[in-house]
Amino acid sequence: MLIFFFFLLKSLAELEVLCTHLYIGTDLTQRIEAEKALLELIDSPECLSKCQLLLEQGTTSYAQLLAATCLSKLISRVSPLPIEQRIDIRNYILNYVASQPKLAPFVIQALLQVIAKITKLGWFEVQKDQFVFREIIADVKKFLQGTVEHCIIGVIILSELTQEMNLVDYSRPSAKHRKIATSFRDTSLKDILVLACSLLKEVLAKPLNLQDQGQQNLVMQVLKLVLNCLNFDFIGSSADESADDLCTVQIPTTWRTIFLEPETLDLFFNLYHSLPPLLSQLALSCLVQFASTRRSLFSSPERAKYLGNLIKGVKRILENPQGLSNPGNYHEFCRFLARLKTNYQLGELVMVKEYPEVIRLIANFTITSLQHWEFAPNSVHYLLTLWQRMVASVPFVKSTEPHLLDTYAPEITKAFITSRLESVAIVVRY
Repeated sequence: MLIFFFFLLKSLAELEVLCTHLYIGTDLTQRIEAEKALLELIDSPECLSKCQLLLEQGTTSYAQLLAATCLSKLISRVSPLPIEQRIDIRNYILNYVASQPKLAPFVIQALLQVIAKITKLGWFEVQKDQFVFREIIADVKKFLQGTVEHCIIGVIILSELTQEMNLVDYSRPSAKHRKIATSFRDTSLKDILVLACSLLKEVLAKPLNLQDQGQQNLVMQVLKLVLNCLNFDFIGSSADESADDLCTVQIPTTWRTIFLEPETLDLFFNLYHSLPPLLSQLALSCLVQFASTRRSLFSSPERAKYLGNLIKGVKRILENPQGLSNPGNYHEFCRFLARLKTNYQLGELVMVKEYPEVIRLIANFTITSLQHWEFAPNSVHYLLTLWQRMVASVPFVKSTEPHLLDTYAPEITKAFITSRLESVAIVVRY
């Protein structure tokens, strides 16, 4: 027994040295050797027992990260582990993070990514007439009933799962990926969005304690979850969000009821006005996606009402512009304005009751932005895109309501030219 314990300690010590070389070592040779040892460990019959050893007796977060990395590579192999083994790994990780909710954030994320991969790869697998890997949604609800730390873990599980379902693995057949992603979209994604929105409503219903880091982290994770839901590739178009080509979000028809409720948009506008900049920026990112919702989701009267609620939100932000002094909020708000014109025609915008006041506020905001272009130079082009599209639409407007662009477009043009001329001295100086 003593000999076995000594061997165990030696094995653990060797693994922790491997972790040090792999994650924080500066010697390139040692790191290359550590990477080779990692591959050997994954192929070893003792891989699972070594991972368990690292998780249960490792003395550093890097030991736990190594275990998560090994598990991720192990379950991602083309020849899958037996279904019983994958169920055991999933349940073990769930119990592990439930018993240790204060693990380092990067360790928790790495472990939960393993659960997400197991769930995706086994989405259609059946045991005893049940889709055993889809039970993860029910498992998450148990976390949401616990402490703030447990609630955060539950939300991250859903967020990682949503991202994983949306991620194309080019080493596997794309048809299989679409089949899994479509099934997840149809069976689970709407429920996840509704759950996330209900959590945000609970946050707003109570007095916000912005000094509570746990509560701030929870709100941040829930907003990221909503954003992952809205960024989902609903129809398999694989749109590149990083290109930001003013795309349309193909929200499923079954989600209409969520979008028709005025409380949904109000929730995110209220969150923007209530939260600190790091979090309010995420609320605005969600609103960018809401503004990009495909037109065909609504009937004409519904679309007009939805647009009216968006415009009211714009008016409220511009009348209370304090939050826009944050570069992140400013950037997302500029994206939001550009997406509005991409998705709605000028003839529809002028029919909104608040249009005359809002177009004046947007014009003043644009002029101020052009005068202080160095504040967020990568955001101004969204405003210029907005005005370019507005002016280009004038010949096609059939409405008798005044668009007022003949008043504001020359002012915007003058401000732009002036700002470019004044920037020459700054550019030459540097």
